[in-house]
Amino acid sequence: MSYYLHADLDAFYASVEQLDHPEYKGKPVIVGGLPGDRRSVVSAASYEARKFGVHSAMPVVQAVRLCPDGMYLRGNMKRYREKSEEVMAVFSDFSPMVEQLSVDEAFLDITGTEKLFGPPETMARKLKQTIMEKTGLTVSAGLASNKYVAKIASGMSKPDGLFIVAPGNEEQFMLGMPVSKIWGAGPKTQEQFTKHGFKTCADIHRLSGKILESLFGKAFGEFLYRAVRGEAAETFEREPGNRSMSAERTFPYDLYDEFEIETRLFSIASEVFFRLLQTGCQSRTVFIKIRYGEDFSTISGRETLQNPLSTLNQLYDQLLVLFHKKYREGKGIRLLGAGVANLEPKSTVRQTELFDSVSEKERLLEESILQINTKYPNAALKRGRLLGS
Repeated sequence: MSYYLHADLDAFYASVEQLDHPEYKGKPVIVGGLPGDRRSVVSAASYEARKFGVHSAMPVVQAVRLCPDGMYLRGNMKRYREKSEEVMAVFSDFSPMVEQLSVDEAFLDITGTEKLFGPPETMARKLKQTIMEKTGLTVSAGLASNKYVAKIASGMSKPDGLFIVAPGNEEQFMLGMPVSKIWGAGPKTQEQFTKHGFKTCADIHRLSGKILESLFGKAFGEFLYRAVRGEAAETFEREPGNRSMSAERTFPYDLYDEFEIETRLFSIASEVFFRLLQTGCQSRTVFIKIRYGEDFSTISGRETLQNPLSTLNQLYDQLLVLFHKKYREGKGIRLLGAGVANLEPKSTVRQTELFDSVSEKERLLEESILQINTKYPNAALKRGRLLGS
């Protein structure tokens, strides 16, 4: 029997701030901008702030109206990445198969770890305890026989919770979910659900695979058919032969805040790097694209490195340097894109001592990264996963 654990750090950015600043504990912390920053949006809100209705992607101006006495902070991506690396290192102590989805969440394949850590539930509780002891952060976890169900289960008892879906109960678990809980169904798909009168997974479950394919297309229809039945719905095709790959975001408002821009760039870098791993290729060339909202002018730049990129952090660091070389400070960004070019097959497979360096450790942790942004366009993880949960 396979067992997967999805671990999701609770209100990550805000929790790090409360950890570093004890005076913030128990208070509503809102990361993303200061009250006077009229163009900033909330990147993360502590659970104390959420009681006031504050949530990620909300304009800071609106958050201030809802929670005028909150602790408003611009955020520190460097610090969040440091804490993320600490957490991922703990994950690697519990499983050699860690699939990092973003800065604050990951899958662990814990199949066969019973002799080391005991039954899956015992292992999950020990993992949560170890994360708290070593990093000071809490994590919510979902445990199931496949990653898809584990992912949804982790959101059932937040914060600092553990939700277990016993083998054989996956379909029943999914049938009780509203369609808003379908991981991979973005806003546009949710609009289609409303149009067709779908309110629960049970509504979709009643339809045949052919009907779902006629409504949503072959690929996504097949995905939905499997997802509402609690089946493993995360197998995706590769993209062989691509000489480059990229991702970009167009924003409904212009970005001015440095922290938000860096957060969005990290999200884009994550998507590109996971797809790079998926193809089994490597790259030494990075490029970036910036479009300004004021006049819709677009600038781009690229740089070729001496050695191939091996970790997500390396890619992000290079893109960040390139971004600051090209960005016209003070101008609002309407579109941001990034990618890698001149792809080539990995020439060698390194067989070094496990975790013999920071880069090797990161590479091993990321080697099996999520393969969810390719086959099903609607199943792309929305960056709310990166902006705190």
